[in-house]
Amino acid sequence: MKKLLYPRLAWQSMRKNGRLYKPYILTCIGMVAVFFILFSLSESEVIASMPRGSGAAMAVMALGSWVLGIFSLIFLFYTNSFLIRRRNREFGLYNVLGMGKRNIARILLWENLIIAALSLAAGLFLGIALSKLSELGLLKLINADATLGFSVSLHSVAVTAALFAVIFALQYISSLFKISISKPVELLRSENAGEKPPKGNVLLGVLGIALLGGAYYLSVSIEQPLTALSLFFVAVIMVIVGSYLVFISGSVLLCRLLQKNKRYYYNKRHFVSVSGMAYRMKRNGAGLASICILVTMVLVMISSTSCLYFGADDSLNTLYPRDVNLSFLFDEKTSSVVDEEIANIRRSIDEICADAGMSNPISIRTASASGLLRDGNITTDPTNVDNLDLTVDYDDVVNVEFIPLSDYNEATGENRKLSSGEALVYGMRIDYDFDTLSIDGSRPLRVVDTLDDFPQYGGQNVTYVVPTVFVVIPDFLDYCTEVLTDINDADGKLYVRWYYSFDTELSGDEEDVLFEKLLDGLSLDLSSAVNIDYDCISFNIASRDSNRQDFFEAFGSLLFLGIMLSLVFTLAAVLIIYYKQICEGYEDRRRYEIMQSVGMTKQEIRKSINSQLLTVFFLPLLFAGLHLSFAFPFINKILLMFNFNNLGLLIGVTALSFVLFALLYTVVYRMTGNAYYKIVSEKDDRN
Repeated sequence: MKKLLYPRLAWQSMRKNGRLYKPYILTCIGMVAVFFILFSLSESEVIASMPRGSGAAMAVMALGSWVLGIFSLIFLFYTNSFLIRRRNREFGLYNVLGMGKRNIARILLWENLIIAALSLAAGLFLGIALSKLSELGLLKLINADATLGFSVSLHSVAVTAALFAVIFALQYISSLFKISISKPVELLRSENAGEKPPKGNVLLGVLGIALLGGAYYLSVSIEQPLTALSLFFVAVIMVIVGSYLVFISGSVLLCRLLQKNKRYYYNKRHFVSVSGMAYRMKRNGAGLASICILVTMVLVMISSTSCLYFGADDSLNTLYPRDVNLSFLFDEKTSSVVDEEIANIRRSIDEICADAGMSNPISIRTASASGLLRDGNITTDPTNVDNLDLTVDYDDVVNVEFIPLSDYNEATGENRKLSSGEALVYGMRIDYDFDTLSIDGSRPLRVVDTLDDFPQYGGQNVTYVVPTVFVVIPDFLDYCTEVLTDINDADGKLYVRWYYSFDTELSGDEEDVLFEKLLDGLSLDLSSAVNIDYDCISFNIASRDSNRQDFFEAFGSLLFLGIMLSLVFTLAAVLIIYYKQICEGYEDRRRYEIMQSVGMTKQEIRKSINSQLLTVFFLPLLFAGLHLSFAFPFINKILLMFNFNNLGLLIGVTALSFVLFALLYTVVYRMTGNAYYKIVSEKDDRN
C-alpha cells in the first residue's frame, strides 16, 4: 500500500483539480497529435513518390513540425505555471502536515508521469488515426493523386514521444525548483497574496507605445518587398515586446483611472471587479498580451496562406502568360543582338512546334541592368552598389529593362512612334517621375510618356525583389551598343535577352512531350551555331502547365501548415483565456462571498462579472485587429515576392478571417464567463 500512496495521492489531486488538469491534458494531447501528423507528413512515402517530386511540401511540413515543437515547449511551460500556482496552497498544507519536499517531489513525479502517459498515448493514437485523413487533405490541396494505402511511421512515433518526454521532464524539473525555494507559509498564503502594480508603469507604457509606433511606421513607410521581408521579423519582435509592455502598464493605468472615476468605481457593478483587477494586473496584462499575440499570429497566417493558395492561378498566369515560355541569355560583351540570328532560332522553334497549334505568340528583346537611381540617372558601377547604405539607399536600387519600340507595338497592337533619344517608361513597383533617364550619365533619354500598363511576356521577371523600370526606345540596337560599351568600361553588366512565348492546343502530357523536343532540338541547334557576333550562353524553357503543380505544391502545403498551426495557436489562446478566468475566479471567490454576506445578490454578481470581463476581455481582440491592420502593408509587399498582386482578394480574406475569429472569440468569452461565474458563486470550503 505504501508503494501506491504517491500514485493515489497524485491521481486524487488531479481528479480534485479537474477544472485545471482536463483542459491542460487535452491541450497536450492535441499538440502531440498535430506534431506527429506534421512530422509524419514530412517523411511520407506517398508524398515522396509523387511524379514531379515533393521537396517543397515535405520541407514545409518539416519546418512546421519543429516550429510546433518549439512552441509546445514554451507554451506548455507557460500553462504549467498556472497549475503549480494553483496547487501551491495544497503543497503548503502537505508540508505542514509532515510531508517533506522529497515527498511532494514524488507526488509531482507521479503526476507528470500520468499526464505524460495519457498525453502521449492519446495524442499518438489520435495522430495516427488522423494521419491518413491529413495526408489526403494535403494531397488535395497540392492537386496530387491520393492513395488508399495506410502505414505508420515508427520513426515519427519515436521522435514525437522523445520530444514530449523531454518537455514533460523539463516541466518536472522546473516545478521541483519552484517548490524547493518556497517556504510552507509562503505556499499556504500564495493565493491570498495580492500582486502590487508594477512600478514605473508610465515609463514602460511609453516604451511599449514607442515600440508599437516604430513597428507600425516600418510597415507603412517601407516601399520595397525585399526591405519589407528583411525588416518583418524586426517589426514582429517590436510588436511582441511593445504589446506586453502596453498591456502590463496600460492595464494598471486603466484600473487607476477607473478607480479615480468615483461615479464609475463606487458602483456595485464595478467596485469588486476593478479593485480585484488592480492587484493582479501584472500577470493579467501578460496573459492578455499573450492572447493578443496568438490571435494576431492566427490571423496573419490564415489570411496570407489563403491568399497565396486561392490566388495561385493569378500568380501562375502572371509569371507564365503563355502556355510555353522561352528565354535566351546572350553574352553581355556582345555588341548587339542580331535580328537574323534570333530569326533562325525562332524558325527552329516554329518547326518543332508545327503540329502544336501555336497561337498568340509574343516576341520581346530586352537589355537589362541594375544600379542606383538618382535624379533620372542609373549608376551601374558595382563599387557604388556594393557600398550603399541599406538603411538610406536601398529604395534607390532598381532594375532597368530596355525594350525595342517595334517589339512593344507588336505585343500591344499599338502604333506608337518615337524619335531618337525619346522613350516610353513604365514603372513596376515604382513611380518614375523624372523627365529623363540615363545609364551612367551617357546618352540621356527624354521621357515622353509614362505607361499605365505593360504587356506580360513571361520574362520581365515579375519576381524581381527590387523595382523595375521598363524603357521603350526606337533605336534599340544602337543604344544598347553605346550603353554596353560604357557599362563594360565601368565594370558593370548589361544582360541581353530574347523572350518568345505562345499558346498551344496540346494537353498537359502532350505539352510535356513538346517540352522535351524543344529542349533537345534547341540544344543541338545552339551548340552547333558558330558566330563571332552572336553568342547565346544559355536558354530556358518554362511551361505553364508543367509549373502549375509546383505552385500548388508550395502554396497548398503552406495553407495546410497555416491551418494546422492556426488550430494549435487558437487552442493555446483559448486555454490561456480559460486558465485566466479559472484562476481569477478562485482568487475573486472570497471577495464575492464577502459582498454576498453584506447583501449583494447573484444577479448583481453576474453584472459585476460581465463588467470585469467586458472591461479587459475584448482588448486582445481589438489590439490584434490593430496589429493586423498595420501588418497589412507588410503582408502585401511580402506576397508580391510570390507574384501575388490581387489586393482585393487580400483585403477580403483578411477581413473575413477577422470577422470569423471575432465570432469564435465571442463564443469563448461566453463559455469562460460562465465558468468564472460558477466558481465565484461556490462556497470556498477551504476557509
